[in-house]
Amino acid sequence: MGRIYLSPPDVGPLERDALLAAFDSNWITPLGPEVDAFERELAALCGAESAAALSSGTAALHLALVMNGIGPGDEVVVSDLTFVAPANAVRYVGADLRFVDAERETWNMDPDLLADLLERREAAGERLPAAVIVVDLYGQCAQLDRIAALCERHGVLLVEDAAEALGATWQGRSAGAWAELGAFSFNGNKIMTTGGGGALVGSADDMARARSLAAQARRPVLHYEHEEVGFNYRLSNLLAGLGRGQLARLGDLVARRHAVNARYREALAEVEGVSFMPWDPRGDVNGWLTVVLLDDALGVAPLDVCRALDERDIEARPAWKPMHLQPVFAGVPVEGGAVAEDLFRRGLCLPSGSVMTDADVDRVVGALLDALSVSRAAGGARG
Repeated sequence: MGRIYLSPPDVGPLERDALLAAFDSNWITPLGPEVDAFERELAALCGAESAAALSSGTAALHLALVMNGIGPGDEVVVSDLTFVAPANAVRYVGADLRFVDAERETWNMDPDLLADLLERREAAGERLPAAVIVVDLYGQCAQLDRIAALCERHGVLLVEDAAEALGATWQGRSAGAWAELGAFSFNGNKIMTTGGGGALVGSADDMARARSLAAQARRPVLHYEHEEVGFNYRLSNLLAGLGRGQLARLGDLVARRHAVNARYREALAEVEGVSFMPWDPRGDVNGWLTVVLLDDALGVAPLDVCRALDERDIEARPAWKPMHLQPVFAGVPVEGGAVAEDLFRRGLCLPSGSVMTDADVDRVVGALLDALSVSRAAGGARG
């Protein structure tokens, strides 16, 4: 039996043909017809006016801040329970950070805590944040209607980090389309991949500006003219071809991850002490990762389970460690923090790739039960 990975790429003949077609066209650089088409197709999928294909999701977040002139002296509020990329992007521009805790309904940024922060600052006549970066965690959107309304009411820029949520929706609107700017990642472990890469979506004017900055801010003249600092952030035509193949299969990739999640839920339904990340009915989740919580009564930590599964050649991970607990961000203020800490302490990400077979899922379940020292006949249903 081979190793079962957490979320490996799922590519096949369609992506191979698309990549080879881009290769045969001799458009190898970060320009070309595949990049243009990929941007159009991604924007259409998200319901955005335009898209800029970039080298990573982190690059997209960085550009979102740069384009809005955010820098030293500004403050940016970021989801506490997340991968490090949005916090790093804030540090790239030299702005101050503040984290906001998760809530229990979606595990994303708590709108009540954000509202309290903004209203408290406004009532005291204090400086408001320059921007909010809200993360859509594990393929599920945050409560974006409430968060977008808060930012609009207080005149604060909203950036949606939808790196994990392509194909998800909230109240019928696609992930990435709730904010002025939305960022996606196409890293190898995401719901779809370009072998690395990312994108920013937003208005046509904003995306023209993003493409310029991502191409070293070169002015459209024959000689190399630069009036501002730019970046080397554009996606190659080859990888855009691969991405177009993945976009065409996105519905199937999401459906398979849902099926994997459903099989886990069925197999673990009677195991006392194991519960699943809630999927809020106000949105559609893309199923990127299946995440469970382990009750304290089980007497085993997620990291211990990960090690036990690794011995069985199965990759698993603890839930994201909150940003306010990361040594690099020691001293950064946080609104709340207890929910994110609890989800990290008890959260376990199970292998969830769309390449997984039913037998793979069953193998993970068996190894998990062994690691928890729980009999398959254990009672006490948990949802």
